[in-house]
Amino acid sequence: MSEKPCAFCAIVDGAKAHTVLETRDTVGFLDTRPVFKGHVLLVPRRHVVTLPDLPAELLGPYLSAVQRLATAMVDGLGAQGSFVAVNNVVSQSVAHLHTHVVPRTRGDGLRGFFWPRTKYADDAEAEAYAGRLREALDG
Repeated sequence: MSEKPCAFCAIVDGAKAHTVLETRDTVGFLDTRPVFKGHVLLVPRRHVVTLPDLPAELLGPYLSAVQRLATAMVDGLGAQGSFVAVNNVVSQSVAHLHTHVVPRTRGDGLRGFFWPRTKYADDAEAEAYAGRLREALDG
């Protein structure tokens, strides 16, 4: 029985995504089912399933990319802050380490771990959000 190909490895290899950050070790792209518009998933280029699987030499570069994305939520989207989360196995919809970086504003309705989901109006709106984040990351 063959295993299902990893969707995030496909994005790392160039499959269509609204990419906002690419480093030697990571790729960040918009979540297709965002909690709030601008919600980014950051993945290591190397396929690992959980945070404990990430090699020690990649922890610094990975966390640095998370930090840059959290800053871009404020600088690029005008958010007041961000929510950063990693699921390991439980609630991990894709078996490839990924960190959620979600823009936050007081009163936005996010309560605990019951995440409401929203949609982009179309591809152009999603790309506009991705572009704003890329611009903030490049600045």
